[in-house]
Amino acid sequence: MADFIVALDCMGGDNAPEEPVKGAIDALKKDKELRVILVGDEATLRNLVQDPGEDITSRIEYLHTTEVIETAEPPVKAISRKKDSSLVQAMKLVKDEKADAFVSAGNSGAILVGGQVIIGRMPGVKRAPLAPLIPTEKGFSLLIDCGANLDSKPENLVQFALMGSIYMEHVMGKKNPTVAIVNVGAEEEKGNALVKETFPLLKAEERINFIGSIEARDIPSGYADVIVCDAFVGNVILKLYEGVAKTIGHVLKKAFKSNVLSMLGAGLSISAIKKELKSFDTKEYGGAPMLGLNGMVVKTHGSAKAIEFKTSILQCRTFRDQRLNEIIRDNI
Repeated sequence: MADFIVALDCMGGDNAPEEPVKGAIDALKKDKELRVILVGDEATLRNLVQDPGEDITSRIEYLHTTEVIETAEPPVKAISRKKDSSLVQAMKLVKDEKADAFVSAGNSGAILVGGQVIIGRMPGVKRAPLAPLIPTEKGFSLLIDCGANLDSKPENLVQFALMGSIYMEHVMGKKNPTVAIVNVGAEEEKGNALVKETFPLLKAEERINFIGSIEARDIPSGYADVIVCDAFVGNVILKLYEGVAKTIGHVLKKAFKSNVLSMLGAGLSISAIKKELKSFDTKEYGGAPMLGLNGMVVKTHGSAKAIEFKTSILQCRTFRDQRLNEIIRDNI
């Protein structure tokens, strides 16, 4: 199979450019058919790569850019004004088919705008949602949308449900994945105007396995494989997930250090506890793909470290191997 090329925005995110470069090198060590284009200040990036070995350096290319889109910049203005930013130039590599995928931890709004303006949506796709995997008691679920479309229409949510089902079945191997819409109750008549209008449309969509509403408290149990909502609700769910996981870690650490017996108990059980907590860390599941575009776009956490960049880069390869974009295009 031909090499798979990822364009990596090395200047976006809280830990740029060190962590993106480390993650890229780790991904290259894992996948021998992978190539990465490091996009950003070339002198800085070359200095960070150092000497990982000829096998690695031969599969790294550089694209020098002179601008950086900062986290707080207005997305539309940033995309239009900073043409030589690492984010814009990396996306153009995908648009021009010089790279197969784009990965960044940069400005979320700019990635969302750039994905739709530079790379473009597939024919028939009205909105392109962000769809991260979130940990649950049963393994993981797909949350769609988590940040791309704050004001969605019912027909948008139906498309999100269909794209999410395709993702879970063809990429994650979930046969006939269950789909639920986030609501404030289980009854069909409950919800705001958007949920009430969307519910019957999802119920009538024969291409998905719709099981009704899901309340927020049931999400961590793994009640549904695909969790559908507008981006405002999805982003609140995702951020709450991250905050609760972090708080639980702090509370447990404090409890274990409270006295000698607690410290002894912690010593005996720490490996099992760490394993369980790790499974509930959203960082372990890579970035959030932006589905429905003409190319692969993956947004990882702004605070992403090397492990997340590595996972996100390798994730893109899985999307290609499972023909995710082609299957979505055929079904929308």
